[in-house]
Amino acid sequence: MKLDRALGLLREVPDFPKPGVVFRDLTPVLANPDALRAVVDALQDKIHPDTEIVAAIESRGFLLGAALGYGWRYGVVPLRKPGKLPAVAQRVSYDLEYGTATLELPADSISPGQQVVVVDDVLATGGTAAAACALVERAGGVVTGVSVVLEIQALGGRDRLAGREVDALLAI
Repeated sequence: MKLDRALGLLREVPDFPKPGVVFRDLTPVLANPDALRAVVDALQDKIHPDTEIVAAIESRGFLLGAALGYGWRYGVVPLRKPGKLPAVAQRVSYDLEYGTATLELPADSISPGQQVVVVDDVLATGGTAAAACALVERAGGVVTGVSVVLEIQALGGRDRLAGREVDALLAI
């Protein structure tokens, strides 16, 4: 399946998680094996060749990160919401377009100097991606880039990641 057809499966869900927010749902892409393969392959094509680890953002980033890790032999580190990890190395709180959130990095998951790509489904305001980069860097990792399926340009997320390589398969 071609990437444009795969990305055409993205679904818009109005008023989720709260009124006025339009949620971009990757589920139809993930549910279609050919679409999933097209998206994961396209993400891989943009990842820096020195990358060793995928920092996958909860929760849809986990699915993409696991596929990348398995397919191209990267380690995968889940960046989790609070209370999900038995041992936490670092924690960062940040603002979302509709509230605040926190991400945690598992202890002993990233070594100093390791080359890490941050992966998620959507780049909106950039708060989540910036927090993920901060977690990786606090652990001594080197962020090789931020890779997402969809970028919502009007929310200015790329601006919060100034100076970083940001790759989006689709920008709207």
